[in-house]
Amino acid sequence: MKLAVTGKGGVGKTTVSALIAHQLKASGLDVIAIDADPDANLAACLGYTGSKPIEPLVHLKELIEERTGVKPGTTGGMFRLNPFVEDIPDQYAVDVAGIRLLVAGAVKKGGSGCYCPENTMIRALVSHLLLERDDALVLDMEAGIEHLSRGTIRGVDHLLVVLEPSRRSVETAQRIYQLASDIGLKSIICVGNKIRSAEDQKFLESAMPEARFLAFIPYDDNLREADMAGATAAGVSPAAEECIRALAGVLEQTPAATPTSD
Repeated sequence: MKLAVTGKGGVGKTTVSALIAHQLKASGLDVIAIDADPDANLAACLGYTGSKPIEPLVHLKELIEERTGVKPGTTGGMFRLNPFVEDIPDQYAVDVAGIRLLVAGAVKKGGSGCYCPENTMIRALVSHLLLERDDALVLDMEAGIEHLSRGTIRGVDHLLVVLEPSRRSVETAQRIYQLASDIGLKSIICVGNKIRSAEDQKFLESAMPEARFLAFIPYDDNLREADMAGATAAGVSPAAEECIRALAGVLEQTPAATPTSD
């Protein structure tokens, strides 16, 4: 089970990612979660209680230089496009409630210096996790599909697009939906979150008639308070967890459509 989760910031994408990771772990799978969102909140949402923040992989400059052949922040020069990354999940993942977590971190844009080595290593790691490992993977992405290419997309079983009942959330989801279709991903699942009424659900369904909605998670103040406190989402909302349990069950029974070859 390889899942990539995306959506507009603030829609609850990371909460959904954490709940799915816990559910897959509870079902007996070995789970790796990778936080590829610049906000990097997945650790807290999973239940990380360490005294120090988890260091993002893009900050490990010596490792990046060793694997790519180029020192981060330097300009020019050749670097390895396929760096060795197979040992990173086992050496650098942090155990959080039985889930192995990797924090990718944000690569700065603009200014001086070339950040291509960082991007190259993260992309290689994502490809490795999607295509060469048997673990279940939950990839908490930024609002887009920048970490996925036409090559790595074949490793994704399902792209989950999380929406809340708002026009901006829908607009972001529509862009993601189109981009994912353009690169050949066929299994695109929409998840409605923060649903307060039947009208909220109808709004999302009518705004994205082409989409396949598999879950509508009810709004829960307990989840909002946990998020504000930087606490785990697990065990906070029985209604939300029931929705996630049902969603995971459907996904496990739904084979991913084969992407197009172009």
